[in-house]
Amino acid sequence: MAEDPAARLAQRPGDDAAHEALARTYLATGRVDAALAEVQAAVRLDPDEVRYRELLAEILSATGAHRDAAEEYARLAALDPHLIAWARAEATERLAAGDAERAIAAARRALRLDEGDGESQLTLARALLRSGDVGPALEAAERAVILLPGDPAAGAVGADALWLGGYEAQALAAYAELARDGHDESVEHARTLYRSRAGFGGRALAAVRPLFAALLRTGRLRLP
Repeated sequence: MAEDPAARLAQRPGDDAAHEALARTYLATGRVDAALAEVQAAVRLDPDEVRYRELLAEILSATGAHRDAAEEYARLAALDPHLIAWARAEATERLAAGDAERAIAAARRALRLDEGDGESQLTLARALLRSGDVGPALEAAERAVILLPGDPAAGAVGADALWLGGYEAQALAAYAELARDGHDESVEHARTLYRSRAGFGGRALAAVRPLFAALLRTGRLRLP
């Protein structure tokens, strides 16, 4: 039977591995604040242990401290510039923190390591959309859809990029396909798009969500 990390710490204060084990236990049970305190203790005791730094970044993300998580992943990526996982994670956290420009830079670093990495391509597309670079965002979204076939997140970003790129009919068709696959968020995007182009009757239709969703899924709904 595995030793209880809390009991280990009671017997041997300053056991960094026990702090790590306790942090993982707390994280697994949703006690993220307690997990953060434990992993920070582990990092203080051994600041050069990569495993602790990676866990710290993961827990910071779970607490919503995305900017701090991004900085941790950036430090890790600097230690091993050839490891794509940390560059990808940095890009994801930068985007979650609302820093689109640095998310773009991190995603592009990840893609230089592996141009076929779909998650990095998807993050790049999202960041480009956030920054308003519609043309590059549409290209990145198209590549993400190819690299992640059947992934609803990639499909949704592709549909959003079509809309912002001015391809509204194609965007509506893409939202319809996603809706048929059970992606409910696409219904809301489609309603917003439809209302932006519709007159009074169209806006009234979009206001009745179940009816609009049913018509959208048929693929026969057209922009006014």
